[in-house]
Amino acid sequence: QVRLVESGGGLVQPGGSLRLSCVASEKIFDFYNMAWYRRAPGKERELVASLNLGGRTNYANSVKGRFTISGDNVKTMYLQMDSLKPDDTAVYYCKAHHFNIDEREYWGQGTQVTVSP
Repeated sequence: QVRLVESGGGLVQPGGSLRLSCVASEKIFDFYNMAWYRRAPGKERELVASLNLGGRTNYANSVKGRFTISGDNVKTMYLQMDSLKPDDTAVYYCKAHHFNIDEREYWGQGTQVTVSP
């Protein structure tokens, strides 16, 4: 079982930046596709950004040009969030999904991001 721990959330003013981290309990980048999701109050969970085994990235339209997903190719994934807006307020979760074993899907516990004046 892979354990994922997010950190880096907090309170930030509109226009500010935060960097989220997701640290895995073992090497993950060799076998897992990675992603960041978020759930805002009263809304469904949504995909924010993904990073696949080949290094290809994908972003939700709402964060394109403002957020950047990356990894250290070992155990840690990042989400650099710039030009933050109040609509970015949510709990952010990281997910690891094995490229070939569908039931090996793991989630972190989440980190709160609040964007407010």
